[in-house]
Amino acid sequence: MTRCYILFGSNQGDKEALLEQACVLINNRCGMLVERSSAHCSEPWGFEAEEWFLNELLVVETELEPDALMDALLEIEAELGRVRHPEQQGYCSRTVDLDILYYGDKIIRTEKVTAPHPRLHLRRFALLPLCELVPDFLHPEFNLSQKQLLDNCSDPSKVYVSLP
Repeated sequence: MTRCYILFGSNQGDKEALLEQACVLINNRCGMLVERSSAHCSEPWGFEAEEWFLNELLVVETELEPDALMDALLEIEAELGRVRHPEQQGYCSRTVDLDILYYGDKIIRTEKVTAPHPRLHLRRFALLPLCELVPDFLHPEFNLSQKQLLDNCSDPSKVYVSLP
């Protein structure tokens, strides 16, 4: 079993319901969902949009290999209404986005999966939930903890912990 850290993000539709559906599907298809961070609201990163994102870190114990895990996550995204437009350049609003931030402490470079996520250290909305659950977990390439990555992060975007 490998402990994976998956970031859920959505800025379209019923974000809370999509998150809950994603958790059920991940638990049924990818492995056991063992922990979740608090929900975080963040402004869009890398593009302009009125609607902010709901982000949450999901910790999953999986037996799936990295490519199989990514295939399952992409199927879940599509099932929950994500439409990818190959001709579109850059980031855009979406119903659901599931990113593998870490696949255990392994460095993965396949055609489908890059882990650790290559822009993780640049994004407050990813680092804050990681710091909530695993602040001392070391990035396997940078040899820095999540707390150190957050302390060094120059991302000025706003991220708030959602209140229940």
